[in-house]
Amino acid sequence: MDPRERDMLKRALELSEENNEMLKGIRRSMRVSMLFKTIYWVVVIGIAVGAFYLIQPYVDGVTEMYGGIRENLNQADSLFDKAKNIL
Repeated sequence: MDPRERDMLKRALELSEENNEMLKGIRRSMRVSMLFKTIYWVVVIGIAVGAFYLIQPYVDGVTEMYGGIRENLNQADSLFDKAKNIL
């Protein structure tokens, strides 16, 4: 092997080692990014579930109130129907 080929081979080895280090860095960066994305979504979903848990009593109260109003309206309609039948 002549000196020129040996230099080219050393240069190729140095480049491949440098590329390997860059690829390891990219892979590490991707893993960290995936970890933070997972943590982000766990926090977002946790906040949504927590908010629903805290707001649920108010939603139940509004639902009961709506049901009561609807029942009163149905009773009023039935009274009007009875009044029409009487007249």
